[in-house]
Amino acid sequence: MAEEKSFKYVIVGGGVAAGYAAREFANQGLKPGELAIISKEAVAPYERPALSKGYLFPEGAARLPGFYVCVGSGGEKLLPEWYTEKGIELILSTEIIKADLAAKTLVSASGQVFKYQTLLIATGSSVIRLSDFGVQGADAKNIFYLREIEDADKLVEAIKAKKNGKAVVVGGGYIGLELSAALRINNLDVSMVYPEPWCMPRLFTAGIAAFYEGYYANKGIQIIKGTVAVGFSTNSDGEVTEVKLKDGRTLEADIVIVGVGGRPLISLFKGQVEEEKGGLKTDAFFKTSLPDVYAIGDVATFPMKIYNDVRRVEHVDHSRKSAEQAVKAIKAAEEGKSVPEYDYLPYFYSREFDLSWQFYGDNVGETVLFGDNDPKSPKPKFGTYWVKDGKVVGVFLEGGTPDENKAIAKLARAQPVVDSLDVLSKEGLSFASKI
Repeated sequence: MAEEKSFKYVIVGGGVAAGYAAREFANQGLKPGELAIISKEAVAPYERPALSKGYLFPEGAARLPGFYVCVGSGGEKLLPEWYTEKGIELILSTEIIKADLAAKTLVSASGQVFKYQTLLIATGSSVIRLSDFGVQGADAKNIFYLREIEDADKLVEAIKAKKNGKAVVVGGGYIGLELSAALRINNLDVSMVYPEPWCMPRLFTAGIAAFYEGYYANKGIQIIKGTVAVGFSTNSDGEVTEVKLKDGRTLEADIVIVGVGGRPLISLFKGQVEEEKGGLKTDAFFKTSLPDVYAIGDVATFPMKIYNDVRRVEHVDHSRKSAEQAVKAIKAAEEGKSVPEYDYLPYFYSREFDLSWQFYGDNVGETVLFGDNDPKSPKPKFGTYWVKDGKVVGVFLEGGTPDENKAIAKLARAQPVVDSLDVLSKEGLSFASKI
């Protein structure tokens, strides 16, 4: 048996939240040897969104060390040496398979035991696989999922090997849209398949989606809606050759990428800590039902003050901010002080081709579409307001300037009263600029 290691603070998980938490610990003052990060990945924490964007570009592709945290929010990159300098132990390629929260003990796959005084759970999400639904042939070669850098490396190899080949993207959410764009830029023949009536249905209205679907079609991407992949054919090498759809069609494929969502990785903690809405229940400081256990990023279900509601948010922005909040709260509590409650404004963004959108707030209530959403437009710029109980609660904007994006964030936080939907459609973006 390996000897047990003991730390004041342990972060389990090595993604965005872990990296931002480590930086906040260093800012707050840390003694060498107090903090360990235990990650099943082989590399230091990095900005995960790079994998579905810049990592796959044929030219000027993003590579490490270029996108280690905290470069994604304009901070300096934390290279592996940074952790050493700060006396933080970065324990990589180590998967925790057992957590005993009562005994404050974690055990790795190799039997190594780790003790902690305070635990931060930053395990993030795992991808949902087609084999989870028993889809035939889903274990064929060249069917890819994207979650970790290792996945991205395999995909980059496949794109090179199948030059100018056919790619099928299963799923019409974030990953589907970003990867379809990246594959098209690599000159593959791309089809996107999803069951919903339009893309990104959890956020986009039909009006917003119509623009992106039109834009993608103009880029030569074939969009197939209202059906799902039910099976795959393979060649003698075990590589995928066809995707069988529920509606009876088949699509030729050299590469298949599946982006059908994720699940928070919380099974280690089942029955030991309170859960809610698929995550670990926390307070406004990310403390769970156990006093020395905190949960940050995708796995936390927390009070969303602005809407007087409890939610779980899967997004890099919240991963960064929740990590900083938890560490500030932990350090303040040690000194008998407190920090303000987390007051998060939901924020999502994406970039594909020459497009760039941002969304702030809540997408509930009635909607108003404004601006130029013609997919053929040389510089499209349009948006949508969400109005509930006479107040503007959410706003989406494609093609905004930095100032305009700041204005829509301010508006979503302020939730101004609006007399009528007509006012919004007439004023368009200028309504936001007045706030």
